Amino acid sequence: MLEHFHSIAFTHRHLDVNVIGQLHIEAEDQHHRLGLLKENIDLKELMFLSTCNRVEFLIVGFQDPTAEFLSTMLTYLYPDKSKDLIQTWVQGVEITSGKAAVEHVLKVASSIDSMVVGEREIITQVRNAFESCRANVLTGDLIRLIMRHTIETAKKVYTETSIATKPVSVVSLAYHRLRDMNISLDARIIIIGAGVTNNNMARFLKKHGYKNFVIFNRTVAKAQKLAADLHGEAYPLSELAAYKGGFDIIISCTGADSHIITPEIYESLLQEEKTRKVVIDIALPQDLDPQIVQHYPVTHISVNVLQKISNENLKERSKEIGHVEDILNDAMIDFETMYRTRKVELAMREVPEKVKEIRSTAVNEIFKKEIENMDEQSREVLEKVLGYMEKKYMSVPMIMAKDILINKN
Repeated sequence: MLEHFHSIAFTHRHLDVNVIGQLHIEAEDQHHRLGLLKENIDLKELMFLSTCNRVEFLIVGFQDPTAEFLSTMLTYLYPDKSKDLIQTWVQGVEITSGKAAVEHVLKVASSIDSMVVGEREIITQVRNAFESCRANVLTGDLIRLIMRHTIETAKKVYTETSIATKPVSVVSLAYHRLRDMNISLDARIIIIGAGVTNNNMARFLKKHGYKNFVIFNRTVAKAQKLAADLHGEAYPLSELAAYKGGFDIIISCTGADSHIITPEIYESLLQEEKTRKVVIDIALPQDLDPQIVQHYPVTHISVNVLQKISNENLKERSKEIGHVEDILNDAMIDFETMYRTRKVELAMREVPEKVKEIRSTAVNEIFKKEIENMDEQSREVLEKVLGYMEKKYMSVPMIMAKDILINKN
């Protein structure tokens, strides 16, 4: 069955992340849509994984994942998408099969196949994707076996190597810089922009105990949504200059072409406070006018500085790839043994029932009269003997078959 296991991956290596994003299926829709897909293209098992820069389908089926098969699968699953987009997906797909597909999954969960090497959140994303698909009755015994081994291996990678020790994401690095300043958890935080980066940054801060947030954004609805998550306040960006609540930290990340925080706006936001402030500017181009850093007491954390640290940390993480690959090579050897053992278990799972049938026939039909003529003590002894033989006939052939198959291979 392993030869019928395939990984169908759409990743940042061959496709733009916006193109990949159109493959995403919301969690509440997956049960229905993926269930119908599995049924209609005759898949034995199916698992769906979606992250910010990859979408993967792990399938078990008797059809080879040819371009024609993929086109049919994607057209069925995304009927509202154009033929051109589906063709773009088909042309950018990465397919692996059999043992190579298992190795690919191990690399994904261990983060050495990720856009950012060492980002350990991928192990959680893989685990959650499997649990969701299992709950939706999409997966089966083979994907279960692969996922169990994958999660165990990934945990070993993150425990025994340093691939995830140095942060590389802008959000993580910005928080670490902030943490090192020992700023009070009740610090007043102004967040400018409610995009993905600031959402991640805000929730990171909330998770670590910060609780005083005010959000400004061009689209007020987005600001309100983030504010609701943080128990903060929300305002339109146009009201930034009029805000009178003061601040200790500004976190800004917008897509503006010019500086959002001008000297005049910054002066107004200060509310005549003279203490040193912190500005984390994660935007490109910068949201903070450089004159502010020159004329006010500001600890400025820019995206350029963070990117330099990120690049250095990525170099350090890359040094660990060889160590990770050694672990994955051992994991593949272990998996092959596990897989062969499981094949024996599945092949021989009917043995116990057959043994019970033989025992029942012997006791209730063939030797029925003889047993009825036995005294109670003799019957008890016979029952013990039959029970002992039954257990041995179940366990010994299983052990022998596993030993023969594993040693043979």
